[in-house]
Amino acid sequence: MKSALVRIARSDAYTVHEIQSPTGTTIREYYGASGVVFGVSWDGEFPPDLRQLLGSYFEQYRTAAQTTRRGRKARGRLAIDDSTLIVRTAAHTRSFFGVAYAPNLVPAGVSPSVVR
Repeated sequence: MKSALVRIARSDAYTVHEIQSPTGTTIREYYGASGVVFGVSWDGEFPPDLRQLLGSYFEQYRTAAQTTRRGRKARGRLAIDDSTLIVRTAAHTRSFFGVAYAPNLVPAGVSPSVVR
């Protein structure tokens, strides 16, 4: 991504790496104590490379997004909710926001709502 690490925030159960992309988009990666990423979020003027950001979950996201968006406009809000991947995105002119997490990877005792 050629991004710069801006800040690291730690709690007992997880760590957040805040990254600034070259386009100015802020990306947050949420790591459990085991070092595994359980969620990501982004906001900025430009969308991030979701293929890179979602990794092995990208194809699942792409398939679900195509199914959800059939017959709807390509921009705006998107909600994907299945047992292994939760994604919420919103887009307006020069404003992109999203959160994605794997429910089965969220550490015990941590609410998925921390991914924001």
